[in-house]
Amino acid sequence: MTADALPTFDDVLSAAERVRGVARETPVLTHGALDEMAGGSLFIKAECLQVTGSFKIRGAMNRLSQIPADQRAAGVVAFSSGNHAQGVARAARLLGMPALIVMPSDAPRIKVAGVEADGGEVRLYDRETESREEIAAQIAAERGAVVVPSFDDKDIIAGQGTAGLEFARQMEQADTPLDHLICCAGGGGLITGVALAMEHLSPDTRIWAAEPAGHDDWARSLEAGDIRANAPGTRSICDAILTPAPGKITFALGKRLLSGGLVVSDEDVRGAMQAAFRYLKIVAEPGGAAALAAAIKGLPDEMRGKRIGVLVTGGNVDAEKFAAVLTG
Repeated sequence: MTADALPTFDDVLSAAERVRGVARETPVLTHGALDEMAGGSLFIKAECLQVTGSFKIRGAMNRLSQIPADQRAAGVVAFSSGNHAQGVARAARLLGMPALIVMPSDAPRIKVAGVEADGGEVRLYDRETESREEIAAQIAAERGAVVVPSFDDKDIIAGQGTAGLEFARQMEQADTPLDHLICCAGGGGLITGVALAMEHLSPDTRIWAAEPAGHDDWARSLEAGDIRANAPGTRSICDAILTPAPGKITFALGKRLLSGGLVVSDEDVRGAMQAAFRYLKIVAEPGGAAALAAAIKGLPDEMRGKRIGVLVTGGNVDAEKFAAVLTG
């Protein structure tokens, strides 16, 4: 892969200017009970409080704002289980562009509703029998629209990296540099963008991917040194991060910037959702709680007693499913 295909720290800085005034600065939260559960000091960046309920607005705004004016009337097409969908729909509305999102038929209703509320058109598909990539490509070709990938895109990665830029600066202002940072990983757009920012602003911070058991493609890929895919049909409650494998661009960054992967069970994730609500008073969706789950199940020995950054990346969960987790 050529070097110009990969985003740089300068790209993250440029993205920060493009998302300014659209993405909000999200807080960093702490609680002694969570520190005790983890065995270290946790600093939790609540991207679940971001515009559209997840970090995805960052990448979407950075990507869409660079589409030339003479191409905007044809709009954009994206495929997503929900959070990227909502980010693209919101960015498209702000920029006056039509958006169609290809979403799985089992996507959380709150995510479908979020897309539609921003004027986005939804095309549902069956995860088991249809290819979202093929559907999106066909519709884009028919409309002359721009396809906006969910993670394996230079501008998407740089936009997501603004969360890391913000986090590093918040910890610098608090004079509390992070020893480690845990972030959920699906395709890897967020974690590699965050790692790019940390490489320059907090170079001693080690970055770890958090993934569902049976869907630990990042952990296996990093260990092997090349991309490893998940077995077809592998499921988890963490719908937002169930991608088949790391992306080509994201893995090219990740193999240099990431230290390894941490694996969590669905039960760990439910416990993290409960803990986030009880102690931090925030709503975390399953995929968004994966990093917190990896921390509070008990940190690995090399992280114990250290300062640990944790990203809670989304809060878009259907009310009845969230209630079932809290009362389960």
